[in-house]
Amino acid sequence: MGADHGGFRMKEALKPVVESLGLEVCDVGAYDEKPVDYPDIALRVAEMVASGQAARGVIVDGAGIGSAMAANKVPGILAALCYDKASARNSREHNDSNVLTLGGRLLTETQAEEFCAPG
Repeated sequence: MGADHGGFRMKEALKPVVESLGLEVCDVGAYDEKPVDYPDIALRVAEMVASGQAARGVIVDGAGIGSAMAANKVPGILAALCYDKASARNSREHNDSNVLTLGGRLLTETQAEEFCAPG
């Protein structure tokens, strides 16, 4: 799981949700709201998933678009920008996505939590 400064707060809110599902979270940054470049974070998450170090990835930036584009440059990554529960479910069930990207400035934390919850 990773985020730039625009997604930091949402990432922090999502970590306990993911852990409550019995999953381990590896946080690759950012660790505060100081500006960072989203492509660097997206690359870290994507490389972990592509190498098998992580089964799935979540990246949160301001809009979610840039991280999806950056992550999808890594061979083996199918990153999907999701904006509601239906798009998140579709990205997994029909497209086998392995990285979820979210817009930290475009979604509420409650909306994003719904994407990470089963069902």
